[in-house]
Amino acid sequence: MSDGEGDPGGRNAFGRLGVRLALLLAIALSPLLLIAIVQSLSMMREARARSEAALMGETLRAVSGETRLIQQAQAEARLLSDLVPPLIADPAACSALMRRVAKADGHLSLAAFIPLDGHMSCASTGQSFDFSGNPLFDRMIAEPEPSFAVYPDGPISKASILRIAQPVTDSAGNRLGVISLSLPHSELASAEDAQAPASERPLVIITFDSTGNILTSSAGIEEAPNRLPVDHSLQQLARNRATTFTAESRRGNARVYSVVELVPDLLYALGSWPADTAFGSVTRFPPVLFPALMWAASLFVAYFAMQKLVIGHVQRLSRALASFASGSRIVDNLEVEGAPQEIRNLAETYEKMTETILHDEAELEDMIHHKEVLLREVHHRVKNNLQLIASIINMQMRKAHSPEAKGLMRSLQERVISLATIHRGLYQTSGLSDISANELIPDIVRQITRLATGPGRRIEVTTRIAPIRLTPDQAVPLSLLVTEAMTNAMKYASADTGMPKLSVTLQTPNPGRVELVVRNTVAAAAEPTPPEAAEGTGLGSQLIGAFVQQLGGQMQVETLPGSYALTVQFDLRPLDEAELRHEERARG
Repeated sequence: MSDGEGDPGGRNAFGRLGVRLALLLAIALSPLLLIAIVQSLSMMREARARSEAALMGETLRAVSGETRLIQQAQAEARLLSDLVPPLIADPAACSALMRRVAKADGHLSLAAFIPLDGHMSCASTGQSFDFSGNPLFDRMIAEPEPSFAVYPDGPISKASILRIAQPVTDSAGNRLGVISLSLPHSELASAEDAQAPASERPLVIITFDSTGNILTSSAGIEEAPNRLPVDHSLQQLARNRATTFTAESRRGNARVYSVVELVPDLLYALGSWPADTAFGSVTRFPPVLFPALMWAASLFVAYFAMQKLVIGHVQRLSRALASFASGSRIVDNLEVEGAPQEIRNLAETYEKMTETILHDEAELEDMIHHKEVLLREVHHRVKNNLQLIASIINMQMRKAHSPEAKGLMRSLQERVISLATIHRGLYQTSGLSDISANELIPDIVRQITRLATGPGRRIEVTTRIAPIRLTPDQAVPLSLLVTEAMTNAMKYASADTGMPKLSVTLQTPNPGRVELVVRNTVAAAAEPTPPEAAEGTGLGSQLIGAFVQQLGGQMQVETLPGSYALTVQFDLRPLDEAELRHEERARG
């Protein structure tokens, strides 16, 4: 049996044509899904690369003004380191030089020369200041190369500044001190790209040196550490020089970082954006979402097309076949106009098949009807012939002189009349293989009662016959059994007072089991007579025993005070046994 057979309720889902086709389509479209996913990943990587390049350019553009100021201050520091040595002995001339440079730059809050002892006397502000013992000054003096440092609270300006230090040496290369230029963070912030308000700009710029010290931040020096990546140090980023990556900030937000080199090996800028702002819709959806949606849409369209072109027509044809197989002979026109040619051919074959079956069934019904009519005619003629024989026996019985001869012929006549009654029942029934007991037995009882009673002998007869369907093989011996049992019962029925009584009962005490009870009353003064004494020859008891044997039953005689009963039980034969015998006889 196939997977789909025997499962009309659809419990085995994988046995359905639609499910199998859907699985095959899903497998067939899987390579396209994989190709689409690979292409989507490739396009996403390319889009991310373009976005990262654009972000790096945005970082360079954003720090271009700040970079220009720092590079300008760095160049001024180098120039001053060459001009200051001859003026160290003249603080006034040195300070004048510093004022000219600061004024020409316009952004410096301090330009000064600080000797090795830390006592500053050459400054653009004209002030003197002692830096000796200051750790920041000591670190600045110790640096052999130009350096940068951040002072949140400048010792002179008392403001947040970016300090640029340039070593000063004499012609022999001996260290004389450092040129110190101070750029206020306010000047650096004003040099940033300010096309949009700071609250609306997601870009945050942080500058730092090669050692990882934060120099400036567009979000404020205090807020700068929170914007740094968790798993990357600034010193490590300084070694990478130019890179773009996505990481989680110390605040726990996903951000995109871009590192660019402002001053080779000295100054770097770190640009930071929120990840969703940086890449937009590039990373908003998983890369497999759109290919999966396209695959599902293709699968749905293909399944809908198969449902429309094949499965729907097959289901209608299947329902029509199931309806016809269940016995319905109303054949509707199948709508297969839009179906493929193969489905239309199958529908035409179905229509031809149903037409052939209906035609054959009509011929068989007509043939059965003719056979039934012929069989009824046979039963009718047999009944007439038996009635004719009964009439002849009646005529002979009138001419008989001895009571024994008349009794024998009367008994024979009753049996012939019983057979005639059976054939009349078969003639009147609507089927070929069964007869109703509640139509057959009461008729026999009436015939026997009419023959056995007369003006001088009256018997009260009652019947209780269930509507049991009998095969002719059981109806004939049962009818003859009833005839013999009633003949004996009427012969010996008597009563102390009133009219003798006789009852015939045919019931089904259990399914498939039939019980016949023939009971008559017996006067107390009368001596019960066994059935062997019937007619004085024992023929009646022999016939009753033979009929019980034909029925395959068991007989029981019960003698009680005032009554005598004959009980016979037998199994009811299925009606299809008679139908099979009819078919075998027809084939024979």
